Amino acid sequence: MRAGLLALVVLVTFSMDGNAFSHRQRVRGASIYAAMGCEHCHSIRGTGGKKGPDLSGVGKRLSKEQIREQIVGGSNRMPPFGDDLQDKELSDLIAFLHSCRDMQR
Repeated sequence: MRAGLLALVVLVTFSMDGNAFSHRQRVRGASIYAAMGCEHCHSIRGTGGKKGPDLSGVGKRLSKEQIREQIVGGSNRMPPFGDDLQDKELSDLIAFLHSCRDMQR
């Protein structure tokens, strides 16, 4: 399953528009998404968990700042990850998630 998810994340990353983020930054963010285990709770294009919301179109629904606030501070159902990520990793993850636009199935 891990290999399939990583392949999906890479495929999705290569198919997204730039949205003012570099391709390299989005690829690093996709790797962080996989390494942090985000897919255990979240899905993208139907691959991943169902505990958290589907992130397929999160870049269209939320601003970069809203995505940052959610990751750093968490919510009633999501733990905070601000202490688990370095600033660059957080920026890369946000770049990847914000590039997830118009992808809902």
